[in-house]
Amino acid sequence: MNFTRWSARLPGTQRRAAARTEQTLSPGRRGEDSLPAARAEQPADGPPSVPAVDDLRVREVLDRVPSLAALVHGPDHRIAYVNGAYTAAFGVRPLGARAREALPELRELGLLPLLDQVLRSGRPRTVKSRKAPDGRSYTFTCTPVTEGDGGGRGVLVFATDVTDHAEAAERLRASERRQRETAVTLQRSLLPQELEQPDDLRIAATYHPGGTEAAVGGDWYDVITLGGGRTALVIGDVMGRGVRAAAVMGQLRTAVRAYARLDLPPHEVLQLLDGLATEIDANQIATCVYAIHDPNEGRLVYSSAGHLPILVRDENGTVLRADEPTGPPLGTGGWMHASGSVPLGPGSTAVLYTDGLVERRNEDLDEGIAALERALAGATGTPQVVCDRLVRSAGVTADHDDDVAVLVLQHPVRTGPDGELFRNAALELLGGVEAAPRARAFASGVLTSWRFTADLHDLGVLATSELVANSLQHGTPPMRLRLRRTDRRLIIEVTDGDDHLPRRRRAEPGDESGRGIAIVATIASNWGCRRTPGGGKAVWCEFALPRA
Repeated sequence: MNFTRWSARLPGTQRRAAARTEQTLSPGRRGEDSLPAARAEQPADGPPSVPAVDDLRVREVLDRVPSLAALVHGPDHRIAYVNGAYTAAFGVRPLGARAREALPELRELGLLPLLDQVLRSGRPRTVKSRKAPDGRSYTFTCTPVTEGDGGGRGVLVFATDVTDHAEAAERLRASERRQRETAVTLQRSLLPQELEQPDDLRIAATYHPGGTEAAVGGDWYDVITLGGGRTALVIGDVMGRGVRAAAVMGQLRTAVRAYARLDLPPHEVLQLLDGLATEIDANQIATCVYAIHDPNEGRLVYSSAGHLPILVRDENGTVLRADEPTGPPLGTGGWMHASGSVPLGPGSTAVLYTDGLVERRNEDLDEGIAALERALAGATGTPQVVCDRLVRSAGVTADHDDDVAVLVLQHPVRTGPDGELFRNAALELLGGVEAAPRARAFASGVLTSWRFTADLHDLGVLATSELVANSLQHGTPPMRLRLRRTDRRLIIEVTDGDDHLPRRRRAEPGDESGRGIAIVATIASNWGCRRTPGGGKAVWCEFALPRA
């Protein structure tokens, strides 16, 4: 086969051919500013003539290039030519043989269907960085060629060795994978390893880091038992990605747990977090929702710093979106956050989540939230089942481009024997000092009806007496005594109208007072106090119940 008769139809080939024809037919039309043609003769006294590209033989060029080149022709791709570089890489190939049998390397690389496609379409195709059987990586370009005018058709296979580039890219990807694994490990270590499980709520959470091509973000969640039957729930998202975002997230989560121990209202916790976020990094902002559940109130009191709204599904399947109040993200400064509330009665399910669950590039954010509402309306089962269903409904997969954190809490309906374990009793403390003996008698009767042991009965009456006496001496009306039992603890709480919080102190031998809180702290498993939203305070203590 005469190889010089074959020409590759590359972009611009026809334009260059037309230009050469015009130069050949009209040599005398050059102006004084024009350059002589490449193949024109040089003056006798000038430098020796240099052959033009058109005068070079294609085979000589391909024989000397370091890249691999092979020419196949016809529908069965019979070998017309292979250059020395191709032979050195894969061995001698017999001319005239079919590529399917004679070029096994192309078959293993999956290039035979590509040859058919190039031959049919007449358009070149390129596949990048394919690892060949010789262990090296090549970029293959398949270009259609023709023999003369209307002659046979074939394909020129041209391969460039890109092994060094491929190895460098693989090292870079391995380094990125290690960095991402480090960030994910840091992220997961900063998240709660095991969620606290309050007496009155069932809680589950899930976290999905972004896909392998996305750096890990700063999503986090937490559940904090405040005491007195109350529970704090937190979810947040630090803007940005990588180890820095995860580190900032860890600092904020630690700070939230510390501030939660102060038992402050949600908006005051966010105020403290806002200032701390500015100190950590003035250029880093974060969104956050801090909520508190009190089983005695049947509501979820919350405050939001630029975060997505809480969704609550009631026992009838109606979903409520808690939109207000919402302040700017943490780290912006200069904003007074406010607290709001949403009902969370028995049979209700609440969902806290980050934007990775509902935000999509081609959709409005409200559409994503509306889709989550529809998914929540039909999601039943345990909190973990609801978590999994919401994640699946949102289309979150292993290669999702953003982190996803979801926190689901349920206030279950308790009936039958289970309901007997959760009881409440309350007494308004009216009058003066005579309210103390009434409170002791009330507590004794309630604890007896709940069938506590004699020791626990006596300790509960003693704690009630000390808390009521402290409130009568230092508090103001209205005063109230509340007793609550769960399957794990007995809670005694006294509220009054004075907002001065008591503290435990060491009484001197001659002091006639100052020992009440010390006695309660000694006999109870835990105790605490907080200011109430309407003004005043609540002082409480807990006794752990023996496990059945």
